[in-house]
Amino acid sequence: MSTARPLGIDDLPIREELRGKSPYGAPQLDVPVRLNTNENPYPLPEPLVERIAERVREAARTLNRYPDRDAVELRTELARYLTRTGGHPVQAAGVWAANGSNEVIQQLLQTFGGPGRTAIGFEPSYSMHSLIARGTGTAWISGPRNADFTIDVESAEKAIAENLPDVVFITSPNNPTGTAVEAETVLALHDAAQAAKPSMVVIDEAYVEFSHGDSLLSLLEGRPNLVVSRTMSKAFGAAGLRLGYLAADPAVVDAVQLVRLPYHLSAVTQATALAALEHTDTLLGYVDQLKRERDRVVGALREAGYEVTASDANFIQFGRFEDSHRVWQQILDRGVLVRDNGVPGWLRVTAGTPAENDAFLDAVGELKKEHRA
Repeated sequence: MSTARPLGIDDLPIREELRGKSPYGAPQLDVPVRLNTNENPYPLPEPLVERIAERVREAARTLNRYPDRDAVELRTELARYLTRTGGHPVQAAGVWAANGSNEVIQQLLQTFGGPGRTAIGFEPSYSMHSLIARGTGTAWISGPRNADFTIDVESAEKAIAENLPDVVFITSPNNPTGTAVEAETVLALHDAAQAAKPSMVVIDEAYVEFSHGDSLLSLLEGRPNLVVSRTMSKAFGAAGLRLGYLAADPAVVDAVQLVRLPYHLSAVTQATALAALEHTDTLLGYVDQLKRERDRVVGALREAGYEVTASDANFIQFGRFEDSHRVWQQILDRGVLVRDNGVPGWLRVTAGTPAENDAFLDAVGELKKEHRA
């Protein structure tokens, strides 16, 4: 019998910058209420499920052939959706789609980042930006935020001028804080990024449909180094679809095709996404419900005595706690799973159904009563 210890990751000849690292992931525990991954809590409506089945059935008849490599029909419909809802005309040539917005970000970093290049983001923010940067060999720079989690424009401009990043990430609404970024801030950082050398500026709008304000799509006009990234995981309630997309100058779309894998979007994925786009109005109706629930939860948390970061997303950052992980566990003990993002003193909860939100509010209400007792 062999007594050799099991092989570990660090026993393999992996890249040095990957040693000791952990993969991205959120706990998926078997609890009554899961509000930790910013999913849309509403299942797809039955007419859409039926339409997906029809489109997938059609696609299945030609699965012996490769899918449309350039996803022309899908990009055309995504451009139509953006034009209709984003307040800015978008052409199909300026839209690109991939397997989730994470692959969009990966392709952008493969194209404009990489070894010897740098990217900057303003943290706390979406942790996958730095993880994908590391995976593509792009050096990561953590930029500053104010105490209220807004971007400190002057400090951010200084960080850009000093570090000369090749890619700048701006997340609006920001994850995990929920804060939106003003157009004036984006323009200031864009101009700072272009002042010393041409740099790509990526606006991550994964949660923009939940925002109180408008999309930043209109800023694309006349700015070929600006990109807006989106997803169908949140507002469209299609996290299991894995479909992300970007809008930019057509030259950016041409550039990312240099690194995309051949036939990267399956025929089934394209068919499912096209079916979902046919039901945009119904799905955005669920977004309106979630916005009302988010605002209700924000009000209830504040009334209960919690501090809450203003949210333009489908989630809420609340606190403050001396030991946020201990509070996370106490909420979990009451059957509700929220997210401990590692932001000191804060936790994040996804807006769920009215019943799920009530269960969460009951749990945190009990904690407040115990603390006062």
